[in-house]
Amino acid sequence: VLELWLCLSFGCAAALSASCLSAQFRRPGDFVLGGLFPFEKDAVNLTARSEPTLLLCERLFTEGLIWALGMRFAIDQINNSSSLLPGITLGYDMYDTCFEALVALQPSLLFLTRKGTTGIGVLCNYTEYQPRVTAVIGPHQSDLCLVTAKLFSSFLIPQVSYGASSETLSNTELYPSFYRTVPSDKNLVEAVVLLLTQFGWNWIATVGSDDEYGRGAQALFLSMVGKDNICIAFEGLIPADPAEPSARKQLEDTVKLINSTKVNVIVLFAFSVPAQALLEHSIRMGLGKKVWVGTEAWMLSDIAATTPGIQSVGTVLGFAMRTGTVPGFQEYVAELFSSVEREEFCRESRELSRLVNAEALDTQCRQCGHVALGDIRPMLEVTTVQPVHVAVYGVAHALHRALGCTPRACPKTPIRSWQLLHFMNTLPFEVNGQSFRFDQSRSTNTGYKLIFWAWRNGTLTYLPVGDYDQSLYIRKSQIQFHTADQKEPTSECFRRCQPGQFRRIKGFNLCCYDCTDCPENTFWSSTDSTSCSPCPQHRWAPARSTRCHDRGERFLFWAEPLAVALVTLSALGAALSCGTALLFLKHLRTPLVRLSGGGRSLFGLLCLALLSLSCCLYVGKPSAGLCAAQQLSYALCLNGCLSTFVPKALEISLATEFPRCAPGLLRWVTHSRAWLVVAASLLAQGLLCLCHLQLGPDFLVADYRSLPREVLLVCGTKSWAAFALLHGYNNCLAFACFLCTFMVQTPGRRYNVARGITFATLIYFVVWIFFVVVFATLRTVLRAVTQICSILATTQGILVSYFVPKCYIMVFRPDLNTEDYFQNPSEGEAEEDSV
Repeated sequence: VLELWLCLSFGCAAALSASCLSAQFRRPGDFVLGGLFPFEKDAVNLTARSEPTLLLCERLFTEGLIWALGMRFAIDQINNSSSLLPGITLGYDMYDTCFEALVALQPSLLFLTRKGTTGIGVLCNYTEYQPRVTAVIGPHQSDLCLVTAKLFSSFLIPQVSYGASSETLSNTELYPSFYRTVPSDKNLVEAVVLLLTQFGWNWIATVGSDDEYGRGAQALFLSMVGKDNICIAFEGLIPADPAEPSARKQLEDTVKLINSTKVNVIVLFAFSVPAQALLEHSIRMGLGKKVWVGTEAWMLSDIAATTPGIQSVGTVLGFAMRTGTVPGFQEYVAELFSSVEREEFCRESRELSRLVNAEALDTQCRQCGHVALGDIRPMLEVTTVQPVHVAVYGVAHALHRALGCTPRACPKTPIRSWQLLHFMNTLPFEVNGQSFRFDQSRSTNTGYKLIFWAWRNGTLTYLPVGDYDQSLYIRKSQIQFHTADQKEPTSECFRRCQPGQFRRIKGFNLCCYDCTDCPENTFWSSTDSTSCSPCPQHRWAPARSTRCHDRGERFLFWAEPLAVALVTLSALGAALSCGTALLFLKHLRTPLVRLSGGGRSLFGLLCLALLSLSCCLYVGKPSAGLCAAQQLSYALCLNGCLSTFVPKALEISLATEFPRCAPGLLRWVTHSRAWLVVAASLLAQGLLCLCHLQLGPDFLVADYRSLPREVLLVCGTKSWAAFALLHGYNNCLAFACFLCTFMVQTPGRRYNVARGITFATLIYFVVWIFFVVVFATLRTVLRAVTQICSILATTQGILVSYFVPKCYIMVFRPDLNTEDYFQNPSEGEAEEDSV
């Protein structure tokens, strides 16, 4: 038995003539259909209600009536069909749920009774149990389905809802016999998220009605938006029944909180009545124009659309299930209403009432007025009847396959309710040329249309502006927003970061942040990143970069202008030293050269030439060997020059400061024995070089921190103690020479040989002080430049202070190059040793 379920005994004040039409909602047959439809929620004392409440009641009643007529139309079509269920007559028994779970339970229990009785059998095995109905159509709301589906699933009675979209009902383990001819809320929420993403709205408010539909859809929405960088500024629930005592205050608080968030987009999951209440309060409290994203539960409802001042709310966009028309339905309704006035129709209704057992539940309308066709015609144009139509046909096709019908006849075989489930789960069916099938969640996902409320001369038009079926397509040019330029408004707490920027959270809301450029040597990895990823050590990246680049090598290249200039200066220094040596060699036997040390001066000039040429060790790509050779060459060459000053400085000091001890000691620092002092000094410096190599020579350092885009190749000091030993000996020699000569006075008009040594060592100390300070602090390519400049300054300082004045005398004042002017300070000796 299949029964359609609708109770008109709790209907609205504006109902149909009960004496004729109400009996037409009960009809016997070979199989009876049961259905659930919503009408006015509270049917008592309607005369005390206000006019807006009565109008709302009439709209609810009309919508439920149209769904009921849609079911009856489908059953009449099936009964008149010669191919679907030939020889089988479907009956129906309809009851009103009155929007209340307790009211819906009464007929639900009736449907579970054993066929022909009013009692429910308590059995261990219900395989052969034949309930009063074979399948149930409805109810419309998810709240009621969650209650009734548990009852019908216990008996495995197929229940097909034409409006319940709660994702909870997709659990086939809890509700194995529940089906629906509408998509689940999960599909709807996915479409809403795509809509927000395409318009770039990421700072929104979401409101749901405090019922199963509103709570479930909002919970799904909140779980999905985080993946798409959509932030919720406010989430709240509004009363499902605006007539509750606390509803007004709750609605006002919701509007105030939405206004405080400064959002421009509000997503509303609610049925038409609570949606209309929220819109009404928003208008009254001056919320301002927003973008309202709605769902089919209120988008196409005349209740919300006729709210006073509704045009001032802003832009209304929303999704409605993509359905087709039911051919012949409006003509069917028109014919039915015209038949109500005929005596024949009323006589037939009374005969049907006698055939149907009316003792179980009274179906007579007790507060019936008059409803004409003109009263429901506007709702006929917007109310979706196809889900009801498809639900009836889905059960009929399952019955066709379970009975094993042929195009000519159906066998009169008893069918149990649970036997229909297999055929409903697996096989598709056609309705009016369109194919339908229940998917894994027992839903028929036909997709959605994106609807825009277009106002034209004060008249509302539901304008389709997009489609959703796994992906969303929007015809944005057809949407005229409430903004001055009619372009989409912005609703964001943050702007979407560009490539190369990361999100810096500001304030206490994690959804609010500033977009900050990635600094150098970091790169942007993803749009969701709250920081930039550092580049590997061997790579670099500029600011606001999306990838890293390979580093180049940085050192003092031969082709650099600075390097060319320094090498040229070193070559000139070496040439000047060699030229001076040749001049000294030419005048080797003159008093001036003999007083300066003779052959030792040539050795010192050769060391200065080598010291100048050692600048080339600092140019080009460094290596471990070059780094070790740099300090050794500097120390040895400089020691070779300074060691030639030591015998002369000691000689001057002994002759002038210690005249009594001078005769016995002067022979160790004059003549050929002075070479022993030079050799001993070089030997000591060589030993210190070996110590430097053992303790820690300079090594090659790849510096990745000093330069942003290149790796700096420099020579690093491994042991400062070894460095101090290596160069400290030369400092001691220079300091000893300085002490021995800086106070010496030359008697009479004679050449002061001590003055040249004093100035040479003094210049060396000045250069060394600057060299040590800069050398210890620099970590760039200028470190090599500093060392070259220090070498050149030392070399040229010694040449200019010690050797150049003597060259001047030899070239321009040869008349001064005499024994008298260049007398040796040691006991008036007239002749200095020579090589």
